[in-house]
Amino acid sequence: MTEPILPRIRPEIAALPPYRQGKQAGANAFKLSSNENPFEPLPSVLEALTRTAPINRYPDATAGALRARLGEKHGIAADAVHVAAGSVSILYQLVLGTASVGDEVVYAWRSFEAYPGLPLVAGATGVQVPLGPGARHDLDAMADAVTERTRVVIVCTPNNPTGPIVTSADFAAFVARIPQDVLIILDEAYAEFVTDPDAVDGLTERLFEKHPNVVVLRTFSKAFGLAGLRIGYAIGHPRVLDAARTTGIPLSVTSAAERAAIASLDAEDELRERVAVIVERRTRLAEGLRAQGWDVPETQANFVWLPTGEQTDAAAAAFDAADLMVRPFSGDGIRISVGEEESIARVLRVAAALR
Repeated sequence: MTEPILPRIRPEIAALPPYRQGKQAGANAFKLSSNENPFEPLPSVLEALTRTAPINRYPDATAGALRARLGEKHGIAADAVHVAAGSVSILYQLVLGTASVGDEVVYAWRSFEAYPGLPLVAGATGVQVPLGPGARHDLDAMADAVTERTRVVIVCTPNNPTGPIVTSADFAAFVARIPQDVLIILDEAYAEFVTDPDAVDGLTERLFEKHPNVVVLRTFSKAFGLAGLRIGYAIGHPRVLDAARTTGIPLSVTSAAERAAIASLDAEDELRERVAVIVERRTRLAEGLRAQGWDVPETQANFVWLPTGEQTDAAAAAFDAADLMVRPFSGDGIRISVGEEESIARVLRVAAALR
């Protein structure tokens, strides 16, 4: 059979692997591959979903009610808030709005696996800067990598998938080295799980006001448990966020997601109690792995990192055989999300057998 003639695809896009979601878990398995919140939504959030707008009507394209609520929470104007279908959507929007052919986007590696695709989709060039000791961002090396072609620098804290944070002092020194016309995206998708008092906090420190070239990203997918509804937000200078609003797909945030996010903010104290439970499990899991001899980085997220190196594929197979769905990065390591209480002992048993 003759192959059909297909439209021409940009070579760099054809060579870019599609985003690979964490493997879905079976009935008796634990899904520890996608950094999801293991708790079911709060009753008040579920109630808000039952009151969602009719699905035959378009949602508010601006997510105005949620933007107003976030503006009130953080003491800023609604125009300084942008809402989209997950913080990863905002990453794409900001890079599309600031970088193009001949430009560069600097980010640490290994970090969030979506980062390499951001500059490629925009036609720009990605510049990967290796992590430093302890699987942390090497901010000095990242600042050194900035050239006159750099348009965006991305800092992920806590870093996905390794877990360490960037300190407030180190980030301040880093920002001082970056030209003011270069966008700095502070990706804080896991901020609610951070307990280290030295960690940078883009919202509490109001970095978006001190430095107009800094945009802070947050999400409702992780700590708030709304991963299936896809909703995240950015806070920054309104004119910078206008670039994201312009490049974003209109009407991508559903009414259900917006209402659930507002209900989650109203129930934040209850949700923080659940976060505390996950943090306690994280501590036990990390300490248990270190006691076995694993070199687990100092994680401040809702996951731990196993540096399994060349044995990654075999180790992932062992977890899979034990009905533990983990996230392997071949030749590098395995990210294990903190899940249900019953999963902790099983993870430790498999990890011990791999030593």
